Amino acid sequence: MATVLRPLSYKYQWLYDTISRLAATSVGGERRFHHLPLHGLTIDSETQVLDLCCGGGQATRFLVEYSQNVTGLDVSPLSLQRAEKNVPQAKYVEAFAENMPFSENQFDLVHTSVALHEMPPSVLQQILREVYRVLKPGGVFALVDFHKPTNSLFMPGVALFLWLFETETAWQLLETDLVRLLKQTGFASCEQHLHAGGSLQVIQAKK
Repeated sequence: MATVLRPLSYKYQWLYDTISRLAATSVGGERRFHHLPLHGLTIDSETQVLDLCCGGGQATRFLVEYSQNVTGLDVSPLSLQRAEKNVPQAKYVEAFAENMPFSENQFDLVHTSVALHEMPPSVLQQILREVYRVLKPGGVFALVDFHKPTNSLFMPGVALFLWLFETETAWQLLETDLVRLLKQTGFASCEQHLHAGGSLQVIQAKK
């Protein structure tokens, strides 16, 4: 169960953005944080990109710097309104991540930023299957999210952040082996890199 700060952070965009920017300082700032999942990928203006659980477009605004074909998906109408205002270069779709209204093999890249920790384990598995379905063969699923710190010095900060702003699903993700789940889903290769004392994981999984 989350504290009152969680709903406040969603209600007030400035609060959410401030929290996000402060958290991103652990890896060198917001721009670097959002580029971590894209490192080493070949993305051009024609690349079909899906920003999954795009929220208010915090990461979408960096994706449109690479491609002219970016689609943001989110279940929240309010978040999509914010995204359309913040990043009008992208297209937006209101839908559940576990039941996406896209055809098979539609996207070259599916990206998501600190969203999977919001999902119960059963829904998380459904989402991974959907991501696999909508990716083209050879396409990449690139993500950044929480990870159980490998450096114990980072654990108090992570625990405080989760206690203030997150729910039980975030704690569950800390105990989840995402690489194993992705391989079980069918992804051929998965590269995982840890940052901020192991408290953040970046994964690139290829279909």
